[in-house]
Amino acid sequence: MFHQFKIESYLTEHEKNVAYNYSESGVHPIKIGDFFELAGRDLAEISNIEMDYPNVRGKVELREKIASLYPDANLNNILTTIGASEANYLIAETILKPGDELIALQPAYMQLPGNAQNNGITLKTVELIEAQNWALNTDQLMATVNSNTKIISIINPHNPTGHILTQTEVNAIIKAASSVGAWIVADEVYAGTERGDTPRTPSFWGQYDRVIAVNSMSKAYGMPGLRIGWIVAPEELMPQFQLRHEYTTISSTMLGNELANIALDPEVRPKLTQRARELINFGFDTLMDMLAVHNDTYSVVPPEASAMCIVRYDLPVDSLEFVNRLVHEKSTLVVPGNCFGLDRHFRCSSALPEVYLREGLANINALVAEIKGQSK
Repeated sequence: MFHQFKIESYLTEHEKNVAYNYSESGVHPIKIGDFFELAGRDLAEISNIEMDYPNVRGKVELREKIASLYPDANLNNILTTIGASEANYLIAETILKPGDELIALQPAYMQLPGNAQNNGITLKTVELIEAQNWALNTDQLMATVNSNTKIISIINPHNPTGHILTQTEVNAIIKAASSVGAWIVADEVYAGTERGDTPRTPSFWGQYDRVIAVNSMSKAYGMPGLRIGWIVAPEELMPQFQLRHEYTTISSTMLGNELANIALDPEVRPKLTQRARELINFGFDTLMDMLAVHNDTYSVVPPEASAMCIVRYDLPVDSLEFVNRLVHEKSTLVVPGNCFGLDRHFRCSSALPEVYLREGLANINALVAEIKGQSK
């Protein structure tokens, strides 16, 4: 049985057909001209890039820059991929075998778990507790791991809740994994999207010997269209990932490699992360200001990171009906909570330009007012 990727199928249907799209999970994408201005580069540089294949593993200089972001990593620990999505696919295809089990935290973005299920792998879940600021149920985790557990799948900072695992939670995950020899696959695409002055979330890489870290240029850097991601893994796994990479995509793109190489330059990267922080902090404050119009209807556990948050609402309609009405009546899109197993919730991005953000949120508030009026 093929397990549909619910959230992506829903977004494919609607995200390009609405006036206001709040379904994205990264900061507002940067324009190429603005990126070159921020980087202090001449836009004419890209005119000399040959549209050839890059190094199949990724441009050497780019992989060196990526490796520098991880303690004791080197060039041979890095493989560039077509976004984090290919990275997760390669991991599922390489690591998981019949009879294995994968544990995922719920709610969660289901890309790696979905790939596992489509390979016949048993999926088990451990809850994040909304009433406890989306804290990890560590007791449930220890009770769930067993000799068949091959991967514990982590997203940190978390999608969709924005929760950052505490060191106590990290230690519990490592303890659970080490007790059965499982891999920790840490999707870390939201590192760098922390709100306020919270420091960048440390990688799982270097904290346990069976860690595979995944990241990309999409969420914290505002460059999702580059489709550049990467795997950080023990060197002995790289040939296996590469063999499957050669079957799926052969390589990431030359242009993507070149632009990502500029973006991760030590002089440029801090400027991109500062841009992300400004959009995230201002956008979340704006979101909270707009939601206050119906503070008897909405409730939000403030995310510690990410360009989005989960909004709970108290209305007599399920999340799919709510979002469908929002799309068709208000030309505004958020992600229905049922894509994450959370009814009467929706995921809403907020790291967006202020006017655009306020106009679309006003549409959401208008629909809420209409539903409240109809239910009286």
